[in-house]
Amino acid sequence: MRLKINLIGVLLIFALAVNAQKAMTAAMKQTDVLVRHVDSARILKPTFVSPRTVENGQFKMVVSRDWTSGFFPSQLWYFYAYTKDEKWLTLAKKYTDDIKKEQFNTTTHDLGFMIYGPFGNGYRITKDEAYKPIIIQAAKSLATRFNVKAGVIKSWDHNTDKWKYPVIIDNMMNLELLFEATKLTGDSSFYKLAVTHANTTMKNHFRPDFSSWHVIDYDIETGNVRNKLTAQGYANESAWARGQAWALYGYTLCYRYTKDPIYLAQAEGIAGFILNSKVTPDDGIPFWDYNDPEIPNASRDASAAAITASALYELTGYSRNGKRYKAAADKILASLGTANYTNKLGDNYGFILAHSTGHRPAKSEVDVPINYADYYYIEALLRKQGVKLR
Repeated sequence: MRLKINLIGVLLIFALAVNAQKAMTAAMKQTDVLVRHVDSARILKPTFVSPRTVENGQFKMVVSRDWTSGFFPSQLWYFYAYTKDEKWLTLAKKYTDDIKKEQFNTTTHDLGFMIYGPFGNGYRITKDEAYKPIIIQAAKSLATRFNVKAGVIKSWDHNTDKWKYPVIIDNMMNLELLFEATKLTGDSSFYKLAVTHANTTMKNHFRPDFSSWHVIDYDIETGNVRNKLTAQGYANESAWARGQAWALYGYTLCYRYTKDPIYLAQAEGIAGFILNSKVTPDDGIPFWDYNDPEIPNASRDASAAAITASALYELTGYSRNGKRYKAAADKILASLGTANYTNKLGDNYGFILAHSTGHRPAKSEVDVPINYADYYYIEALLRKQGVKLR
């Protein structure tokens, strides 16, 4: 009987691996379509460098300073790492180079997404030394946004009527750039800055159930919290789904770099909040906000699901709860790979996933394909197959 059960387990693992390979093949075919649309769009508007979404039937590209500009070339780097096909290498280099100037951008906290994604992947995969100083300069630019008194990196410079020194949970994702800068330079100041930000965020951003506020506004004279708010969630006290996914991923990567058990415990707590939710449908794809009163008649967020799945696969390797996390990630990934969430070949201009929610309160990018959903979906597929990414 045990032999039979073990055989069934082996066959199931094999089937899941085969499905992941098929999903990767389908994703690359779909991205071929996307590349053609990108190239056509750039003939008309050369300053627009990356595809972002399809909204109201319109294909939307962004300039390099957009916070999402790095996801498309980062995805291409993953395809090259997976296939070693020179086609993907050529494309990845081309679209990565278009974002290079943002290494000097000190007006955004999103340099991890914009620079470390494409240039970090490029450096890791090819060891091209030309990418190294760009990563380091981007870390220096990000460091200028750190306030010693508050102990955090400022997220936004806009809407000063709403907040004075806003820090959003998304900012946890950009700490990877700082950790890597210390590895590349030996300068521990980047590492210390990242740890300080992570610790301050852990202290002020989370509720007892490990759900997170979206925005914390600080007083930089005293370092105290002025207010706890949302920008993209349903309400100040609600749990915005993508924010919870950013938090899970962010503290998981903090544990990767530091091996400090407080970050592992934080990641596990956040995972518990996400996986214990009573409102998430059986397929594991969350609604855009866990507290939207319109549930179940609310939009889903495939991007939050993809980010969560990728983070759970990594967390699996660190935690005693690994089996639970892997099972949850497998379920999410299987759901995203169905026709319910994956676009048919050629549909939606070549984006892979449908049904993400960007900024529902602003009625922006609601129930659409979006580039970061595709990127983290590909990352999760690679992690599912045991491909080493970091």
